[in-house]
Amino acid sequence: MWDKIAAHICETTGETFSLDNRRSLSGGCINQGYYIRSSSRAYFTKINQASQVAMFEAEALGLQQMGETQTIRVPEPICWGIKGNSAYIVLEWLDLGSRGGDRAWKEMGRKLAEMHKYTPPNLPLIRGGEEPNSRLLRAVFGWDINNTIGSTIQINNWTANWAEFWAEHRIGYQLKLARRRGGHFPQGERLLEMIPELLAGYEPQPSLVHGDLWGGNAGVTSAGEPVIFDPATYFGDREVDLAMTELFGGFPAQFYRGYNQVWPLDSGYEERKTFYNLYHILNHFNLFGGSYESQANQMINRILG
Repeated sequence: MWDKIAAHICETTGETFSLDNRRSLSGGCINQGYYIRSSSRAYFTKINQASQVAMFEAEALGLQQMGETQTIRVPEPICWGIKGNSAYIVLEWLDLGSRGGDRAWKEMGRKLAEMHKYTPPNLPLIRGGEEPNSRLLRAVFGWDINNTIGSTIQINNWTANWAEFWAEHRIGYQLKLARRRGGHFPQGERLLEMIPELLAGYEPQPSLVHGDLWGGNAGVTSAGEPVIFDPATYFGDREVDLAMTELFGGFPAQFYRGYNQVWPLDSGYEERKTFYNLYHILNHFNLFGGSYESQANQMINRILG
C-alpha cells in the first residue's frame, strides 16, 4: 500500500518521493493517521477501509474549496484513492505547535470571518415546488455532494430556505438515526414542527462553513499561523461554526474578539447556538451513545422553553 501511496504522491506533485520514514500518530477515533516523509518532504496520511474513500474525497473537496477563498489556512490535499482493502488521503504536513498565543487566536477569528464572507460564484437553481412549471429558486444552502460529520453521513441537498434545510437535513436526519439506535426523544417531533417559528424572520447569508469546528480541528503552526482542518464543509449559516467552537470547552476569548472585529454576530445568536449545537450532540449519541441522549433531551427542552 505504501508503495502505491508514494507513487501517487509522485504522480500528483511531479516530484520524486521516496518514503524514508513513517510513523503512526495518535488522536484520531475514525481514521488511522500517519506521518510520512522523504529526505525533503513530509505529508500527513489518513487510512480507513476502502468503503470510506468517498469520505476522503469529500474532505479533499472541502479543503480545496476553503483554500480557494484565500482566507484561513487549511492543509492542502495532495491525493487520495484506494489500494486493496484500504482507502487513503494524503495531505500537506503542517507542524502544529502549541495552542498558540492571543495574537494567533485573534487572527484565526478574523480569518474565519473572512472565509464566512466568501460569496459562492455559482449556486444552483432549484424548483420552488413539485410542479414542472414551478418557480426556480436559488439554492443557497447545501453543497454539491454529501459528506460526513464524524463518520455519519451528512446530507447536503441544495435548499432555498435555511429553516427547511436545518429541519430536514440536520436535526430531522439525526433524530431519525437516533431513533433507529434506540434513542428516546419525547419532544423531538414538536421541535421539528417548531423550527420555522424558531427561525422566523431570520435569513442568514449563505457562508462556506467548516461544519465541524471544535477545538480538535483547529490549531496553530509552530510559526504562529492559525489552521483549521478535518472539515464537514457546506454552505450554511456562519453561526453553526461559531456555536460549535463553544461546545467542547470553547476557543480562547481573543478568537471571538477577532471574529467580531471583522463581522459582528447578529442578535439572537445566544438563543440559536443551542439549537445549532443540538445537531452535534445528536450526532455524538449516534456515534457513541451514552449520556448524549440525556444531554440532547435537555437541549431540546431548553430550546422549546
